[in-house]
Amino acid sequence: MADPIQISILVYPQLLITSLTLPIEMLRAGEAFAKSHNLDDLFRPLNISLIASHKQAITNRSGLAIVPDCDINQAPNSDLIIVPGIWRNPRPVVQKNKPLVTWLNRSWHTGSHIIGVGTGNCLVAEAGLLDAHPATTHWHYAAQFQRDYPLVQLKPDFFITQSERMYTVASLNALADVIVHIISQYYGREAAQHVERNFSHEIRKPYEEQRYLEGAVDKHPDELIAQIQFWLKNNLTSELTLQQVAAQFSLSYRTFTRRFRHATNQTPVEYWQQLRVQTAKELLASSNLSIQEVALEVGYNDQGHLTRLFKKVLSQTPSEYRTVVRRKLFG
Repeated sequence: MADPIQISILVYPQLLITSLTLPIEMLRAGEAFAKSHNLDDLFRPLNISLIASHKQAITNRSGLAIVPDCDINQAPNSDLIIVPGIWRNPRPVVQKNKPLVTWLNRSWHTGSHIIGVGTGNCLVAEAGLLDAHPATTHWHYAAQFQRDYPLVQLKPDFFITQSERMYTVASLNALADVIVHIISQYYGREAAQHVERNFSHEIRKPYEEQRYLEGAVDKHPDELIAQIQFWLKNNLTSELTLQQVAAQFSLSYRTFTRRFRHATNQTPVEYWQQLRVQTAKELLASSNLSIQEVALEVGYNDQGHLTRLFKKVLSQTPSEYRTVVRRKLFG
């Protein structure tokens, strides 16, 4: 068996306990699915450790005592570190946990990935790891965060930011989306979709569509491709082929495909399918339209085409998707 994936989660007084338990349960679910389905001969188990400044039990506002597995002097080299959110003003927690801040900085420089949650990002910023990089935090402390860490490129309108190996999230829902993304990297898309279906009851956009990605242009500079994207979003039921769409914008299909891939890192076919799947997911969850009617609403003349696309992208039929989502929404 391959070496385990080392996950370390920092613990300290005033931490938001849900931001500790949620990623653990999601990661364990992904691990269990991958193991039971033999998705990879190189399956790597998870080794999850709670890391603190000291080994004494930590109490928090939930009334539950958190017992660290080790202190920073005994902490293992980590593949991924999660820094949970902090209840109320984060400043006192930051000031009392300087050893954790130092350990975070050292771990980052030895190759760890880091996910900072809400005001837990203050610990990451205190370590200097967010200077000149994008980050987000809990909206209530955004102004204070900006004053305390002026070198950070705060993105308060984004729930997720990514800068190389660094992720910051503003909410628990955003944390869940990043964990699904992490599971897909560790155990593949099928395991990630299994976890998403079982933990996320609401209809959400994929991680890649929500994040602020450092180095990427939020609105790419190819204005003509941006115009075509806008047209595609608003014309899902169009009977035009993509070749005809390209001609409509005075482009050869070859040039259109090349420029589209360069601007979006997707082919036009992948992008249009993604738009249709997302719209169909929303209709299946929130409307009483039949599967055939949903297919027509997203530009397919028969539900068979939509069913084949759902099986390809989501590994389930539209009917199965509706059943699962409705059960979680209304059950």
